[in-house]
Amino acid sequence: MQTYGNPGVTYGWWAGNSGVTNRSGKFIAAHAAHTGLIAFWAGAFTLFELARFDPSVPMGHQPLIALPHLAALGIGFDETGAFVGGSAVISIAVVHLVLSMVYGAGGLMHSLLFSGDMQESSVPQARKFKLEWDNPDNQTFILGHHLIFFGVACIWFVEWARIHGIYDPSIGAIRQVEYNLNLSHIWDHQFDFLTIDSLEDVMGGHAFLAFLEITGGAFHIATKQVGEYTKFKGSGLLSAEAILSWSLAGIGWMAVVAAFWCAQNTTVYPVEWFGEPLALKFGISPYWIDTVDLPNGAHTSRAWLSNVHYYFGFFFIQGHLWHALRAMGFDFKRVTNALSNLDTASVSLK
Repeated sequence: MQTYGNPGVTYGWWAGNSGVTNRSGKFIAAHAAHTGLIAFWAGAFTLFELARFDPSVPMGHQPLIALPHLAALGIGFDETGAFVGGSAVISIAVVHLVLSMVYGAGGLMHSLLFSGDMQESSVPQARKFKLEWDNPDNQTFILGHHLIFFGVACIWFVEWARIHGIYDPSIGAIRQVEYNLNLSHIWDHQFDFLTIDSLEDVMGGHAFLAFLEITGGAFHIATKQVGEYTKFKGSGLLSAEAILSWSLAGIGWMAVVAAFWCAQNTTVYPVEWFGEPLALKFGISPYWIDTVDLPNGAHTSRAWLSNVHYYFGFFFIQGHLWHALRAMGFDFKRVTNALSNLDTASVSLK
């Protein structure tokens, strides 16, 4: 956290990041607890949506989030939207709820029982995950593990589509999808991803991403800093604030991309499950509206997802800018002091 030259600075309880800045054990505790909250939301909300699902109304015309994603994966519903797999949906919800307890317990254990700083752990392997913000070898080691986990998640998705199958709106049925690892297509789809209409290309992109992430992860784990650690390579730039800012930038940008993709693409987000494509409008900021009139002022699942993703992404990017400026040493107190001086000056003139 930025201390503005005061090493004895303290923060209020609301500045949660201050408690984990240089304490890797607490940092892991926060990560595990956060993951538990996400898993709990997924499980609880799936059951909540299942309890209020109305089979007489198209799924895309109901305010649902979890069930449409399960249907797109070929879980719980047939091509007409009829509910056919209650046990599968409930099982997935329960697994998420159980995992939330496991993650929550892990967060509590790391917070209350284990060492607050991994450098003080009695387990040699755990000490490798200490946090030294301006140590490139330490940071690249941790980054490598993150990349491998992301790559494995992509492989799971690709293999699920290949073995079990996912919903294909072009034929209105669940089918097995083999990935198309065409590098030229993957490159071209960077610029026209909103119009992707081939599930094979979607899976090919995920397969390629898995290869990049796992290869990059192994590289980061196995390698060390080569040559002098200069400012060009990040010396003096790596800090808790800087890494948090980059994380917020990444998740913010992905949320904005997801919002545009969800609003327009009907291959990954089928009309049957998410409702009709949206229209982009501009007011104080961009927003999307439904292109169909639903009774009682209801909105499609697509409208909920797109707008929520966009505004989450917008605020994540603001957080990125805030923490990036703090990482570079900008003192925001100068802003409030300048405003105070303006007020004082205006009073003096009067």
